[in-house]
Amino acid sequence: MTTHTLQESADERIAKQVQSGDTEAFGVLVERYEAKMLRYGRKFLFNYNDIEDAVQTVFIKAYANIQSFNVTRKFSSWLYRIAHNTFINMIKKKGREPLLFFEPDTILFHSVPDDRADKEVELRGIREVLDHGLEKLDPKYREVLVLYYFEEKDYREIAEILHVPVATVGVRLKRARERLKSFIKEEKI
Repeated sequence: MTTHTLQESADERIAKQVQSGDTEAFGVLVERYEAKMLRYGRKFLFNYNDIEDAVQTVFIKAYANIQSFNVTRKFSSWLYRIAHNTFINMIKKKGREPLLFFEPDTILFHSVPDDRADKEVELRGIREVLDHGLEKLDPKYREVLVLYYFEEKDYREIAEILHVPVATVGVRLKRARERLKSFIKEEKI
């Protein structure tokens, strides 16, 4: 068993403890997932206070609905689904805002030369273009990019989080990459 698999099974055991009345155990799940939820939220929301509020809402909803969690499923998928719905609802309420937390090194289609004196300035510019490109993507394409590249979820888990067939995940990911690549070409990066 890998460490990742051991943590997943431990998460389900902890969730079962919470379902059985051990409310203190939920704190362990919050500790394990808080940084991941903050990182995931940054891909959808602009304002750090909004991100923190949204993540707090995610954990409140998870705690309030823990009895509905099926311990034979992955806890992380269940929690990411709650987060996904919460973040999308916040986007709808607040309108679309620019994303400033996108890391260019994770999705660049070509490399930036290391010997350039103005590399930091150039990277900042690239980050802004990628943020803008990601912002322009329809949320259904943005979310698969974020889950696949930033949260390192596989197609099956993304399908479970988004409640879509696995084939749909593949199609959306391909289209998202094509659209982002097209945007980057338009911006001449």
